[in-house]
Amino acid sequence: MKKMLLCCLILGSLYGCSVGMAISGKPDPNLGGVKEKVKKGEVELNIGSAPIKTTSLPNGQLLCIYKYETGNEPSPGRAVFHVVMDIFTLGLWEFIGTPVEGLSGSTHYVSITYDNDDRVVEINRTKTP
Repeated sequence: MKKMLLCCLILGSLYGCSVGMAISGKPDPNLGGVKEKVKKGEVELNIGSAPIKTTSLPNGQLLCIYKYETGNEPSPGRAVFHVVMDIFTLGLWEFIGTPVEGLSGSTHYVSITYDNDDRVVEINRTKTP
């Protein structure tokens, strides 16, 4: 009886991890709005975050590196699939579903140089920060 209760508690604690991850994804950034002559604030709204690194250049310009993720948008459909699989497998699906959700999406970096008026003058994709 104690073993059965312990198993139920463990399975109950696992239930929902992949479901929560599928629902709480992050929308892809609007990279179409990131172009030359756009103000820094508008760039950050389109990317969805502040820079992870900022460097002042000798010519007075500012170099900012942004980190963003693609391919991990919130998905009620994926969440429903995980719930169904959790029920069908009595919670064992979480051993597969949670790592799958954790690995979804790709991380990217972009470096953007701003002029003295905080307007974009150069955009470069980078592989690392």
